[in-house]
Amino acid sequence: MHNQNFYSIKKIIIISLLGGMLMGGVTGGVVGLYTAASIYGNASNAQQIAKAPVVKTPDAKITPAPATEDQSLSAMVKKVTPAVVSIVISKEVSVAQPNDIFNLGPFSFDMGNGNSDGSTNAPTQKQDVGGGSGFIISPDGLIVTNRHVVDDTSATYTVVLSDGSKHDAKVLAKDTAIDLALIKIDGKNLPTLLLGDSDTLQLGDTVVAIGNALGEFSNSVTRGIVSGVNRKITAGDMGGSEVIDQAIQTDAAINPGNSGGPLLNLAGQVVGVNTAVSQQGQSVGFAIPINIAKQSIASVQKFGRIIRPYLGVRYVILNADIAKQNQLPFSYGALVSRGTDPGQVAVVPGSPADKAGIMDNDIILEADGVKIDADHTLVSAIVKKKVGDTISFKVYHKGDTKTVTITLAESPQ
Repeated sequence: MHNQNFYSIKKIIIISLLGGMLMGGVTGGVVGLYTAASIYGNASNAQQIAKAPVVKTPDAKITPAPATEDQSLSAMVKKVTPAVVSIVISKEVSVAQPNDIFNLGPFSFDMGNGNSDGSTNAPTQKQDVGGGSGFIISPDGLIVTNRHVVDDTSATYTVVLSDGSKHDAKVLAKDTAIDLALIKIDGKNLPTLLLGDSDTLQLGDTVVAIGNALGEFSNSVTRGIVSGVNRKITAGDMGGSEVIDQAIQTDAAINPGNSGGPLLNLAGQVVGVNTAVSQQGQSVGFAIPINIAKQSIASVQKFGRIIRPYLGVRYVILNADIAKQNQLPFSYGALVSRGTDPGQVAVVPGSPADKAGIMDNDIILEADGVKIDADHTLVSAIVKKKVGDTISFKVYHKGDTKTVTITLAESPQ
């Protein structure tokens, strides 16, 4: 991110963190204003709650005061926190220009290892250059995080548990389609989190985010609500950008370093993976729905790699304006269309779509009887399917409408 245009209103910035940012004098102010302090009251309040008077009922039975929502949340957080981890990113960096780390843009990982004249003979040493979050899903140390947290192949990754112990981590798989990654540490009988059902989320539901806020404050807890569901966002960092479909929007504070941490419901179940925050507004964060992530998780657990189905088309979602401008017969559906670059073909040769006869300028109108539009995209129709599953598509092709059944194949890596 080397120019201001990157921060357009339509862009969502992936929340990675440059470790060097934590050392500046400004950090104290930022921490004081924006990091998660206790959301359940101070020690005095807690003592007052603990000493709440009992109520004597007519039959002389003593009944304790009912638990408040804050007390219930405190108990839940205490239970799940041991399974939330911090991820420390380290790499060899130049020691010839140590102040360079303060001159890089926020969220940058490009530390460099050369001299000002372009030579590369400067001495280097391993330094912590960033941080993220994750959560344990198996007792032997399988951890879910974001792809962008562990995407630097020249870096090494260390997992820090809630007890302070450090463990070398191995990156098992990265799913660029949904910004998800699975890493592994050696362990036995480790605490784990349960995966919930993100499809049941409703606007206004209370959610809790836990993570390594600012890459410094591990297991920071913030509370908020579900502000929106099925959001389609474009998230990006210096490594590029990607579209995250059906994202959960929340006003629970998500800060740099929270990437990969869990978004939890009141039962302590993971309903999302915190991944992005808007730089154009306040309290606008996003998480990958856990139901979308489950397929990748199960694939790694079973096969050791991510096996994802794909259709093999490039498309544009139609609306009334696009249909009118291009004199198209439908104002909904996915218009199969090539990209602006020569290599961005409309239909991937040899793909399931190609084998089924899908062509450039076809309009895919429905998938399994559901109309394709901005809220029901092709991605959402395919992402929960498995390799070998079939989907029935209604397709407008050269003036005729037809039904095509396509068997999904494994997406090329």
